[in-house]
Amino acid sequence: MTLTDMLVPTYVQMLGALSAWLGKAGEQKPSGEAEALLLARLAPDMFPLSTQIRFACVQAQEGMARLRGEALPPSITVLLEEGRNAAERPGSLADARARIAETLAIVEAAAADMPDVDPEMPIAHALPQGMIFDLTAEQYVRDWTLPQFYFHVMAAYAILRAQDVALGKADYVAHMFAYLRPGTLPAQP
Repeated sequence: MTLTDMLVPTYVQMLGALSAWLGKAGEQKPSGEAEALLLARLAPDMFPLSTQIRFACVQAQEGMARLRGEALPPSITVLLEEGRNAAERPGSLADARARIAETLAIVEAAAADMPDVDPEMPIAHALPQGMIFDLTAEQYVRDWTLPQFYFHVMAAYAILRAQDVALGKADYVAHMFAYLRPGTLPAQP
């Protein structure tokens, strides 16, 4: 299994799920309430839903670019700026779903001609505060990009649940139903 084999399906499955959760939120809440979800937070010092969505997209786009050894695409700068200003300009659910769709297209295009990635390839990961982490590609995937991606996706899921959007575990792992053995789904009461 390659590093790309780990990242691409994870990004595609979970971003697809995130978009579906936003779709359910839009269906379940009246328009004004649905859009207001984008400002919801789990705690006062955490980013709102709109930022969590954008930062999940950043992690997916950044992960693919770094493993390709490429400069980060301009779309990351746009997402980061939108995310940092989301409390003032959260956008709409349609905007959020569009960002997810754009990210899926970027991930899938990058994966289509992804070169073999040496797990020992050095990656210098700089944060805005000036910290720089020196990692191998394998460490970057395992210790940074996947955990950060899941953090933002899970925060988005938790915010939606905390705001009474009817989501369950089956929504979180919807991709698993492709592996379900026929005849083993319990009957619904």
